[in-house]
Amino acid sequence: MAWVYGGIMVSLGRQWANDDNYSHGFFVIPLAAFFAWERRDVLRRADRRPSAVGLLVIGASLLLLVAGRLGAELFLTRVSLIGVLAGTVAFVWGGAHVRILAFPLAFLLFMVPLPAIVFNQLTLPLQLVASSAGEWLIRACGIPILRDGNVLQLPGRSLEVVEACSGIRSIVSLLMLAVVVGYFTERRPVFRVLLALAAVPIAVFTNALRVAGTGVASEWISPAAAEGFFHTFSGIVIFGIALLALSGVQQLVNWCAVRSDAPVADVAGP
Repeated sequence: MAWVYGGIMVSLGRQWANDDNYSHGFFVIPLAAFFAWERRDVLRRADRRPSAVGLLVIGASLLLLVAGRLGAELFLTRVSLIGVLAGTVAFVWGGAHVRILAFPLAFLLFMVPLPAIVFNQLTLPLQLVASSAGEWLIRACGIPILRDGNVLQLPGRSLEVVEACSGIRSIVSLLMLAVVVGYFTERRPVFRVLLALAAVPIAVFTNALRVAGTGVASEWISPAAAEGFFHTFSGIVIFGIALLALSGVQQLVNWCAVRSDAPVADVAGP
């Protein structure tokens, strides 16, 4: 596996280091390893029944690797690694171990960047959503504005909501964080799913808030507020707001979980 996937992992790490959209990838493998380590006692007690199905999974994953190589599609080559890992666990230890390790293995998907075609299909709609919401918020502040696609025309200057400001970076990072928070704080899968789903609208809204804040600051403070250090710092502040919103949703979900677990009082009849 080191020989086959060594170069793939090096290129993956290089993309994490150079592409801000996927810088969270450095945290995925340590977290997945921790999730697997937490299951060590359950794995030790599980029956070891090596399954030949694991060889089929490994073979299918290696075919996926070949297809990715021939088609120059990095996504397929990287996903095939997760398939080989799952197939190896099934072949060496059995299906019970695969079920126990299902979550850590699935969590590894967060380390794989989206295919370029999917990324591009998501980016433009998100740019338009951020532009539209930003336009509405800026107008609500009493600033005249005209929007043309993803370009916001203000009295003093024009702002373009570029690909980096589409919000997809916040969506992926916040979604991964929501999955981790749900894993540690919620017991029921349905509440974990609800928390993960809430991460998407939170990321979209806070990104629109950043776009609007950039426009308002450029008009009320200085045009320099729309670029450089101020623009970068605003991204950190907005992500902090997104974390607070996610924490609020988590508290709400936890309250709902407690309410659903509360025993129903018996009502005595006449």
